[in-house]
Amino acid sequence: MIVVFTGVALLLLMVLKFRLSAFLALLVTSVLVGILAGMPLSDITASIEKGMGSTLGFIATIVGLGAIFGQLLERSGGAGSMARYLLMKFGAKRAPWALTITGFLIGIPIFLDVGFIIIIPVIYALARDSGKSLLYYAIPLLAGLAVTHAMVPPTPGPTAVAQILGVDLGWVIFFGVITGIPVVILAGPVFGRFISNRIFVKPPDEIAEERPQYSDPVTEVRQLTFGIVAMLIAIPLVLIIISTFVNFGIESKILAKSLATDLVVFLGHPFTALIIATLLTIIICLRKGFSRNDILTISTRALGPAGIIILVTGAGGVLKQILVDSGIGQVLAESIAGSSVPLIFLAWLLAAVVRITQGSATVAMITAAGIMSPILESLNMSQPESALIVISIASGATILSHVNDSGFWIVSKYLGINEKSTLKSWTVMETIISVSGLILSSLISILI
Repeated sequence: MIVVFTGVALLLLMVLKFRLSAFLALLVTSVLVGILAGMPLSDITASIEKGMGSTLGFIATIVGLGAIFGQLLERSGGAGSMARYLLMKFGAKRAPWALTITGFLIGIPIFLDVGFIIIIPVIYALARDSGKSLLYYAIPLLAGLAVTHAMVPPTPGPTAVAQILGVDLGWVIFFGVITGIPVVILAGPVFGRFISNRIFVKPPDEIAEERPQYSDPVTEVRQLTFGIVAMLIAIPLVLIIISTFVNFGIESKILAKSLATDLVVFLGHPFTALIIATLLTIIICLRKGFSRNDILTISTRALGPAGIIILVTGAGGVLKQILVDSGIGQVLAESIAGSSVPLIFLAWLLAAVVRITQGSATVAMITAAGIMSPILESLNMSQPESALIVISIASGATILSHVNDSGFWIVSKYLGINEKSTLKSWTVMETIISVSGLILSSLISILI
């Protein structure tokens, strides 16, 4: 326990004090933990190679495909098209609900900050027309984006945690959606109405010049319609979930293994499902007027941010492997098995501490997953139980976004509010998501 806590403290010190990248800090932490645990030096290097290789074999493919898929949907104007369609269907009075659904759907393939920046002009227009506080519309959108980006693969965070913990993505998607729906209602329309009555934020007359724009000549091409975007997002999710339940049926002897079940499982593997969705998106974009060079440029550009996430996740896998090979994971598992601390709460707490301290939700999730992985392996938890641990880690990594989180400043800048108002609105919203996510995942774990 002392070695683990020392390792986490050193990780935070390197990130916060010495400003090392999370990738390098996680690797250094892994080496130091191995030394403190008394591992032979040659075993430490072998564990680094094994942990990095076993993690990246899966995560590099998923994050890479997901990045290209999301970037294509972003540059084709799919997010804006979805927002306008839902607003038209729901009407002005129920606009917060339309924005919540928009955020919930586009938060799956598109990064939170990008989705927010794309939709913010719609938020400005609604606030001007209605005379309501900007928060009345912005908070529901942000809640939708934050919930699915944290809880529903193939977004990088939950996908990375699922890989490190060895959890089937289908179960994570299933519980992420079940948990996410009530969480987003509470943190979005409900809290949005509450906080907008207490903080009035006037929409700006125009976007300030210093605000970065996600503009690109490609976005001028005809946009994808709502139906197409919804279909493209649904395809990989549905295929993965069906494959998961077919696998579960075969393992439970409910279904007989056959060529048909093998085909369903193959099509629903995350690799295959995302390849299908990405290729369909490319074909549709080409038919909408994109050139082949446009597709190549978008795909290449998408892999830049993906590379950072992949390397950080690999370093998280190294930390996990060091804990396993050093025997610390077994000791932790035995200690926790004999205690009254629920695993879901422990996973949430680990992620929350790292998140509050250093700001990055991704680093918080990967660090917590690296520590929890050997514990779960020792306790032989089922796939559904392990998936709920993923949700609890995602919830913990969402808590209390403040001045050390880049998302805090993006929201503050685009809504035109000061730090105090951002803390009262955005930070509280993130904390509602975190705490309610913990409560719901705990309740579901009791039921299963």
